[in-house]
Amino acid sequence: MLKKALSGVQAGIMISIGGAVFLACDNKYVGAALFTVALLTICIRGYSLYTGKIGFIPEKHDKEAFSVLLLGLLGNLIGTAVCGYLIRFGLPALGETALAICTKKLDQTFVQTLIRGFFCGVLMYVAVSVWRDHKKIVGILFCIPVFILAGFEHSIADMFYFAASGIVDIKAFAFIWTVILGNSLGGMVLPVLGMIGKEK
Repeated sequence: MLKKALSGVQAGIMISIGGAVFLACDNKYVGAALFTVALLTICIRGYSLYTGKIGFIPEKHDKEAFSVLLLGLLGNLIGTAVCGYLIRFGLPALGETALAICTKKLDQTFVQTLIRGFFCGVLMYVAVSVWRDHKKIVGILFCIPVFILAGFEHSIADMFYFAASGIVDIKAFAFIWTVILGNSLGGMVLPVLGMIGKEK
């Protein structure tokens, strides 16, 4: 259990680094491209990222798979929370940028947030499945910038942004869980449709 959770922490640290470089870049296109360092490292090193694993639950949904998924999510939360607070105090300017971004995020409605999370989940599944099946990074290099530039929501990145912003309240908590739900539905939609297609 500890190993699974720590793998999640490792993934959370990498997502935080990706989020920090995005916050630091004045050019959003450069920031979106550099964010890929997070998922590249996570996939190559095999760290446990919730949004990278939820899409494979339809094909493998045994006790072990759920254990890895949920303990990984806990680790993701711990890693991003610690890193977010460290960034906030070590690089105050990034904390201010995160505050401005997160304040706007909280203006979204539940449905808007869910939809943004859904499409991010689709792209995360594509990126990770291309790596898993073909050991090619092309999915990562394109899908990550696409979800960022499109304005889609990534739950683990949002955990980091909110920690860095200093916003910790019920509204932020509800926002994160809405994004997790959207990411989960989006991550599973392509594999589920594929399974239905095979049955037909």
